[in-house]
Amino acid sequence: MSILKKPLITEKSTKLSEKLNKFAFKVTKNATKEQIKSEIELVYEVAVASVNTMIYVGKSKSKYTKKGFVNGKKSDFKKAIVTLKDGHTIDYFGADNNTQTN
Repeated sequence: MSILKKPLITEKSTKLSEKLNKFAFKVTKNATKEQIKSEIELVYEVAVASVNTMIYVGKSKSKYTKKGFVNGKKSDFKKAIVTLKDGHTIDYFGADNNTQTN
């Protein structure tokens, strides 16, 4: 099973990647910084300078419906901000994906 779940592509993470060469990923909760670093280097073939991680606690949600109040909770997740060395970048939407067929 892979440590990386998916890249986080948001407005904030896009600005980080353009200006500071940092990329955000959603990872498994028990992943260490060294495991994340080795997985990124293996999958994307780039050199990683540093890894910062944070754990987000899911928010509780409630809404009123015809059947009464419904309570729930969003799931917890761990986010990793990966800083790449100069000259390296990650292209999520590579040139291979942009080909058109007639």
